[in-house]
Amino acid sequence: MILECKNLSCFYGTYQAVENVSFSINAGEYLCVVGANGSGKSTLVKTILGLNKNFTGSIIKEKKISVGYLPQQTLVQKDFPASVFEVVLSGLLSNKKFFTFYTKTDKKIALENMQKLGIESLAKKSFKELSGGQQQRVLLARALCAAKDLLILDEPVTGLDPAVTDELYELIKKLNKSENKEALHKKN
Repeated sequence: MILECKNLSCFYGTYQAVENVSFSINAGEYLCVVGANGSGKSTLVKTILGLNKNFTGSIIKEKKISVGYLPQQTLVQKDFPASVFEVVLSGLLSNKKFFTFYTKTDKKIALENMQKLGIESLAKKSFKELSGGQQQRVLLARALCAAKDLLILDEPVTGLDPAVTDELYELIKKLNKSENKEALHKKN
């Protein structure tokens, strides 16, 4: 077991967004949380990530699991003035105790994840100049840099056209099988 939630109730301020949810994620599994806007999906994800401390019940994580997170995209993210390579490489910051320079190994990991997603040719391009689908691939590569055990995706296809949505879901499915990474995926 990588992650287990027992009788989890999550609060957004004083509002109870999630009530009495229990589930577990084991190696190789893929879990999708579905619900309408405002139903508490993001609050659940933020609670699991430790960003929301306002909850009851329990969250049990395997010791020292490495989690990658692909958040909902915001306008600030879409206009981020950095190269694709810099954005992907920043996913490795979570593995560093203190900010240090990136190592050759860090750069190799970033390039490998870019290759897995077919975006290595975009390495020097500005992130803000990419299409929505390309930006999601870059952010997914960034999340993969952080994730050794669990990948959490928060509405990864919002705003993408149907063809790009299908392509991204196929890519996530392929990564789940080839990388044996567990995925907690939230969508509307």
